[in-house]
Amino acid sequence: MRRIIVLLAMTFVTGISFAQEEERPKVGVVLSGGGAKGLAHIGVLKVLEEQGVQVDYITGTSMGAIVGGLYASGYTAAELDSIFSSIDATALIRDYIPRVSKSFYEKKNDEIYALTLPFDKFKIGLPKAFSRGMYNYNLMNKLLAHVRHVRDFNELNIPFLCIATNIETGKPVLIDSGYLPQAILASGAFPSLFAPVVIDEHHLIDGGIVNNYPIEELRALGADIIIGVDVQDGLKTMEDINGAADVLLQISNYSTINQMKNKVGMTDIYIKPDISGYTVISFEEGKAIIERGVEAANVKLDEIKKIGGRKNVLQKQFVPKYKDELYVNEIDINGLTRYTRRYIHGKLGFKPESFISFDDLEKGIDQLNATDNFSSISYRFDQNGDGDALVLDIVENPIKRYLKLGVHYDGLYKSAALVNVTQKNLLMKSDVASLDLAVGDNVRYNFNYFVDNGFYWSVGINSKFNQFSSDLRFKMLANNERFELPPGIDLSSLPSKFSVDYKDVENRLVFQTFYQQKFLLAVGLEHRYFDIKSNTLSINESIFDRSTYLGGFANFTFDTYDNKYFPRKGFMFKGEYKNYFYSSDYLNNFQNFSTITGQVGYASRLTDKLYVDLRSRMGATIGNTPSIGFMYFLGGYGFAERDNIIPFFGYDLLSITGNSYITGSLNLDYEIFKKHHINFTANFANVGEDIFSGSDWLFKSKYSGYAIGYGMQTMIGPIEVKYGYSPDTGSSYTAFSVGFWF
Repeated sequence: MRRIIVLLAMTFVTGISFAQEEERPKVGVVLSGGGAKGLAHIGVLKVLEEQGVQVDYITGTSMGAIVGGLYASGYTAAELDSIFSSIDATALIRDYIPRVSKSFYEKKNDEIYALTLPFDKFKIGLPKAFSRGMYNYNLMNKLLAHVRHVRDFNELNIPFLCIATNIETGKPVLIDSGYLPQAILASGAFPSLFAPVVIDEHHLIDGGIVNNYPIEELRALGADIIIGVDVQDGLKTMEDINGAADVLLQISNYSTINQMKNKVGMTDIYIKPDISGYTVISFEEGKAIIERGVEAANVKLDEIKKIGGRKNVLQKQFVPKYKDELYVNEIDINGLTRYTRRYIHGKLGFKPESFISFDDLEKGIDQLNATDNFSSISYRFDQNGDGDALVLDIVENPIKRYLKLGVHYDGLYKSAALVNVTQKNLLMKSDVASLDLAVGDNVRYNFNYFVDNGFYWSVGINSKFNQFSSDLRFKMLANNERFELPPGIDLSSLPSKFSVDYKDVENRLVFQTFYQQKFLLAVGLEHRYFDIKSNTLSINESIFDRSTYLGGFANFTFDTYDNKYFPRKGFMFKGEYKNYFYSSDYLNNFQNFSTITGQVGYASRLTDKLYVDLRSRMGATIGNTPSIGFMYFLGGYGFAERDNIIPFFGYDLLSITGNSYITGSLNLDYEIFKKHHINFTANFANVGEDIFSGSDWLFKSKYSGYAIGYGMQTMIGPIEVKYGYSPDTGSSYTAFSVGFWF
């Protein structure tokens, strides 16, 4: 009966006059939560605009809060459609941080370890949430920059409020003031998927747990007529519950579904889009879900028309957006105890009194988030004279110790399991200690200790032990002064290969600085020890080196590749110079010598799924090469690269040797479907003794090879198989690799 009376009143008011604006009923819109299904709200808002319905108040929960908050700030439905159609759907539900925004240490973390677990007090734990939601937070700050100084949501283009849940008390929290991006994301912080949002020391999660359809709050704002959009699921049967997310939704739906029985009757125009077949994470189906909202609103078109008809609705709804640079004249940081301000400034990439774009801000926050040193990062902009004060509220991660795991197989190192223990704040602020132990056919370790001083020079030490056993060609012995054939034995009469056991200890003291996570400059001192021998040779002495070497080094790295294993775009340049000035000289042939190594690469998209990666590498020895440990070995694929062990298709592992080399390669990669690749590679090389002393290396390659392969991106890293062939020898080799390289 109440709805009939309201609709009669609507018809009566519509018939009198639209000119009497002050006498028209105030229209409120309530938007329920529902994850990706909430994109249907945009379709409903489209129809309301088309019919000239002026929205006076809007409330929402979860996805309803996000759509409602953006609409209240002055976005039209068409703008929202465009925004959500262009967003990376995967990034919305995980902490997507571009590789280019990660430090070189953090790149390694993503490109070696398959699993990272908290290891507090020597007990393995699990993360509290799958994502901190920083991609969403950066996005909302960019979209809502035009209202960044608004603290009372009644002052928005449309008065707005949303609902969150206090995780400690389980009670609803009504949010109608504060910082809008933070508020709407607190309302949508789905438990276990997104970390709780801290507002005024309260930890808030998804409001849909306690109030998924805030209609009473909308009525209290002053709404006379309420249009409600409900995208909630009903209760599922056991056949429809397929995972943990479904279980959590089922539990949270118990109370909200019972609440809706009364709330539907309180809604004047109740719109229920058919979102069957979609889930809370079906963001990639956004276009279709929005269309479901349009269809559902059109079912109620007669009722909507009775309160519509205003021609200037879009003019009142649209608000110009802020797209200029920000002048950040102050940076306030709250919550620091274990890290320094200069560390934060270094990660942000800018200091106070800087002009920054929102892209600069996003990169800086990504870089800060990538450290994993903070369990919560939020920020806001306060008006500060002629600029903005950036206020950072940071909660330092209480977990300082991590256990990281990985697995790998390749033809050189064979099978290995990787165990890493990482300890942060071991001796001082902003430091990190990390120990990798590879256990398997060839035990190896890599220890790093590093103090990150942000913009300033940082210092670290590194120690690594590397070993493998492999076959080498007898021909290369002619280049080793330690080895001499007995009289009367011709090299050509010997077998083509012999087995070598290679062990190498490398210790470094490093001083480095970086810029924007792309450029890295490092200098330092290096200690090397080789133990290289053969147990298969019965002629002459089979020890090729047991010397200690001391030297200095300098290197420069520029890296914007978006992916180490399957790059889609970016540029990479690496160069290193070493000079060795001392040796214990086991071979009695040491003279001061230097090495130069470098590589350059460029990746780009050719078509929607076809990508090209062009690379070149080189290495050269200046002076006498004292040991085969400093020679360059080419051949094979799938192993962790070193400065003198280089993959090369068409040839067996380590089958090409020399004291200098240069290679070039072209790789075409086609992603046949998501994370599955087929690729073709052509590579060419010149390798030999002092090849750069002449000009022949420029014009003609001595070695060539081709490969076709298949690769799959998995949680443990790439799984790849490559079939390589060389027209030089007529031989072919197959390389198989599993997991991240280490």
